[in-house]
Amino acid sequence: MWDERYGDEEYAYGKSPNDFLVEMIDRIPRGDVLCLCDGEGRNGVYLAQQGYRVTSVDASRAGIAKANKLADEKGVKITALTTDLAHFVIAPNSWDGIVSIFCHLPPDLRAQVHQQCVAGLRQHGVLLLEAYTPKQLEFKTGGPTNADMTMTLKGLEKELTGLRFDHAVECDRDVIEGRYHHGRGAVVQLIGVKD
Repeated sequence: MWDERYGDEEYAYGKSPNDFLVEMIDRIPRGDVLCLCDGEGRNGVYLAQQGYRVTSVDASRAGIAKANKLADEKGVKITALTTDLAHFVIAPNSWDGIVSIFCHLPPDLRAQVHQQCVAGLRQHGVLLLEAYTPKQLEFKTGGPTNADMTMTLKGLEKELTGLRFDHAVECDRDVIEGRYHHGRGAVVQLIGVKD
């Protein structure tokens, strides 16, 4: 599905970074940042433009190829890896920041990845996350079509035990990101810090 979606010349979610990431970027310590499910690279490339050392991972070869193309276009370097998160190991104490923007996974895998995120952050490292909530299924403006793939603040509090939440909200906002995120969206946003 993702290779097909990213196979067009057009960037499926645009080339501009996610609004929540732009708003909160100063919360992420300077250094090494891992971008999960980074697709065509819009968020990873933006972080690299701000001086971060970025590793972007995504399951789609077509997406990663376009992430590298976007990095070249913007004159920055990222490490872009094609990998399934079911097999990718987030090494402990390796990241100053981890960015998860609309990284929707099956519940068991999501819990596993989130536990690895907590372990993978260095002291004072930050997880920045935005995802759709179950209410998004009413809006039908993008995201998963199955509620199990969405996230709630209550669920994230359990999955991300070990982080202090400096910002944690469920809200409705306009999500205007390319062809596939377009309109009012129901999201959960959080900034989690590893003390």
